Amino acid sequence: MTVNFVEELKWRGMLHDVMPGAKEHLLNGMQSAYVGIDPTADSLHIGHLVSVMMLRHFQLAGHKPFALIGGATGMIGDPSGKSAERNLLDEATLRHNQKALKEQLSRFLSFNSDTENAAVLVNNYDWMKDFSFLDFIRDVGKHITVNYMMAKDSVKKRLSSEAKEGMSFTEFTYQLVQGYDFLHLYKNHNCTLQMGGSDQWGNITTGTELIRRIAGGKGYALTCPLITKADGTKFGKTEGGNIWLDAKRTSPYKFYQYWLNTSDTDAEKYIKIFTFLSKEKIETLIKEHAEAPNLRILQKKLAEEVTTMVHSKEELDNAIAASAILFGKSTSEDLKKLDTETFLDVFDGVPQAEIEKTKLNTGLDMIAALAAETRFLGSNGEARRELKQNAISVNKKKVKEDYKIGLDDLINDRFVLLQKGKRNYFVLVVR
Repeated sequence: MTVNFVEELKWRGMLHDVMPGAKEHLLNGMQSAYVGIDPTADSLHIGHLVSVMMLRHFQLAGHKPFALIGGATGMIGDPSGKSAERNLLDEATLRHNQKALKEQLSRFLSFNSDTENAAVLVNNYDWMKDFSFLDFIRDVGKHITVNYMMAKDSVKKRLSSEAKEGMSFTEFTYQLVQGYDFLHLYKNHNCTLQMGGSDQWGNITTGTELIRRIAGGKGYALTCPLITKADGTKFGKTEGGNIWLDAKRTSPYKFYQYWLNTSDTDAEKYIKIFTFLSKEKIETLIKEHAEAPNLRILQKKLAEEVTTMVHSKEELDNAIAASAILFGKSTSEDLKKLDTETFLDVFDGVPQAEIEKTKLNTGLDMIAALAAETRFLGSNGEARRELKQNAISVNKKKVKEDYKIGLDDLINDRFVLLQKGKRNYFVLVVR
């Protein structure tokens, strides 16, 4: 073993709780561990990334990772950290989501290698679907007391909350189903460790208890901290919702911008958690950043590493080029390289006006484009004045009053970008 897994997590700030004996157990040859992943969507979001990174570090340390898609538990709903019961999914949706999630996980974990520690994807629906209720309560339920289950923080918090609907029996049994997953993987795959967020400690230890009582074996638990932001807002959320790994849900440009816009405090924490850079490299970056924080060295490196890992180097380069359109020097050629989604992301919130495409056939004069047709500027007089002062650009090119906007100016056959000065933008949307 070249890397001490627990020590690696510790210096990266990825270790919250670890069961006594787990560290020594992991130093005793190759072991197997799993993380459960909620399949309620066909994409992971960055809130999942911490546990996925844990699995990757586990594999890099020479161990065998199991990614468990919670098809059965996804049909129930975990009460941990929830104030209401979740929607239940049908099997077809779960299978679709599983396929999509495996594709995303394969960017982090090696599933197809011939090595002994190749990653494995499992779905607990496969062993739970034929388990009758009577068999479950006889073979599993009798081993765990209600007192034991009621003592779990996830249950206590939910029962003491002000939510009128309380907690259903379905949700109450969640920890038993998750615990049985651990028992199943222990018996069938010699999986001795379950990992997850710190809010999962109660569910995980229920699994270790089932392993002890039913199989007479020893299972271990290890959790990572729940990721927070320094300003108190929720990590991985924006006004538009989750930051997804699927490019169709969150564009690579928006994904890149999320990491680029982290605070200094968060960037120093996140670069340890969300990259595989070495301790020496990260310490050097932190030192360089402290000497010139205005250069945002940490944020840039963090955004580069995570965007490349989740998307690709090509998508990173496109995101950097798109960022330069608003915040740096760029050309009309750079603009025309943007796909429609990225263009709309870059100019999100910029004022727009619609215009008929036929008006571009013979050319739209600049006074009309700036004033009467769009109200970008307040009057024809203001438009003339700004044009004479060489303050107006069309698609990043300076223009004079005699310029006419034509079909050749269209970006993706839909947009024309008007600009006054350095920061004042306006988008013509052509119909």
